[in-house]
Amino acid sequence: MPSDPQAVALLRRFRKLEESRQMWETHWQEIADYMRPRKADITKTRSAGQKRTELIFDGTAIHAAEMLAASLHGMLTNMATPWFTLRFTNPDLNEDDVAKEWLELTEQVMYQAFQRSNFQEQVHELYDDLVCFGTAVMMIEKDDDQDFRFSTRHISEVFISEDQHGRVDTVYRKFKMTARAAVLQFGEDNITDRIKQVDKREPYEMVEIVHVVLPRNDRDVTKKDQRNKPWASIYLDPDESIVLSSSGYDEFPYVAPRWLKSSTDEGGFGHSPAMSALPDTKMVSKFSEITIRAAQKQTDPPLMVPDDGFMLPIRTVPGGLNFYRSGTRDRVEPLQIGANNPLGLQMEEQRRQAIRSAFYVDQLILSQNQTMTATEVIQRTEEKMRLLGPVLGRLQAEYLQPLINRCYNILSRDKKLPAPPDFMTGLDIEIEYVSPIAKAQRSGDIQMIVRMLEMMQPLTALDPTIMDWIDMDGLAKHAIKVLGIPASIIRGADEVEMARQERAAAAQAQQEQMEMMQAAESAGKAAPAMQALNDMAEGAPLPEGAEIIPGPGAAQ
Repeated sequence: MPSDPQAVALLRRFRKLEESRQMWETHWQEIADYMRPRKADITKTRSAGQKRTELIFDGTAIHAAEMLAASLHGMLTNMATPWFTLRFTNPDLNEDDVAKEWLELTEQVMYQAFQRSNFQEQVHELYDDLVCFGTAVMMIEKDDDQDFRFSTRHISEVFISEDQHGRVDTVYRKFKMTARAAVLQFGEDNITDRIKQVDKREPYEMVEIVHVVLPRNDRDVTKKDQRNKPWASIYLDPDESIVLSSSGYDEFPYVAPRWLKSSTDEGGFGHSPAMSALPDTKMVSKFSEITIRAAQKQTDPPLMVPDDGFMLPIRTVPGGLNFYRSGTRDRVEPLQIGANNPLGLQMEEQRRQAIRSAFYVDQLILSQNQTMTATEVIQRTEEKMRLLGPVLGRLQAEYLQPLINRCYNILSRDKKLPAPPDFMTGLDIEIEYVSPIAKAQRSGDIQMIVRMLEMMQPLTALDPTIMDWIDMDGLAKHAIKVLGIPASIIRGADEVEMARQERAAAAQAQQEQMEMMQAAESAGKAAPAMQALNDMAEGAPLPEGAEIIPGPGAAQ
């Protein structure tokens, strides 16, 4: 089968990406050897089940990396709490009750789809790769049973390239699959002669495949078929330079977040906390190895044996008997080597602390001091946010936003989202993050407002009108937005206005009732005096003991 010109061009570009990635592979392998042993097969060839921990004598770096990955999982995409909401770009529309109800229903459908999928187990793998290798690659595909399916790719399989804006827009994946699986996936008419021969000889023998996803610049925008999608999906046989399959995607199916990325880094890959902690990790591992050997020598020390007088061999087992010549002072004695080295242990603990600092362990774990005030807890949280702020901004742009966009569009094309009202058709929707870490980032606004109110409170005793500067409705709306309060428990503007009118009417009715009661009470007190005046006017004598007291200014 002759070579395909398209396959030849794509594979030529692939070889270039392979060359640019080589400088990273040695570094990744070293990190995996000490911190991610189950993925320590980047430049080394290991069989399944082979021991991979022969270089590890201390687990500080492994535990610290796992803690950082688990913390990111809980702070960014914890499925137990909402971590994103949808909003219209038009702020006025977000105040509409119908629009808010539709957005809330759409969010519920999306969360349910995430719950049904394999998102939870695959996203944790992504955080592990991100913390250790600085780059993680996840593919998001449509699934008929679970709406969408997630696959975190092994870092050794993927080769990436960026566009002019520094965004990953091309992913090559070199992987192996059985010849039988290749025949089933691509069809017997599309596979090469090499794969056919392997399938006939040994169906379960592995064959190498290259999958490339990149922008399709030569597509016909008027056509909606697979070969004219915005993103091309092409499977290649690298040995024969043949295209096995060609289709496309409506959105870029990969998310490829980087921990930290320099514009001068070749290959588009990022830097990780593990890269910063690697020198200390290797040093601690070496220190621990030496300490273990020293402890062994102290527990089971070498022995000094006289050169004569003994009946060999020397028995060092419990209860062992050793014979020596009577009348001599010769003994079997341990060799004191002075293995206790406090300086080495101190240096070892210092390196462990440096590793924990590289993975933000001290900031991620709140103090166990039970006397910490709420203000102190908030301050610790704000400190954590400041340290992780640069990383979180990149993760939102390179990971969360394309992830949610891709999943939203998949559900929308499958018509699994609630139908929007006519006046919302074609309006742009934006993503707002309400995860615990996003709320903590915005908590500074609430704290400033609280401090402002605390400062103004004593001033109201001098001038109550000073609170007229504060728009309480605006303050409540801002607090609701910052804290991420669900729209389902917030009243609409019409409901608030109606409640206020009912309250004002009730207060007015109560005031009128009180005035009527006061008038009736005053009338009751004035009734005897009015009766006395009427009697005088008619000439009737006053009751016995009664007298008329002249008013102020009356003639005496």
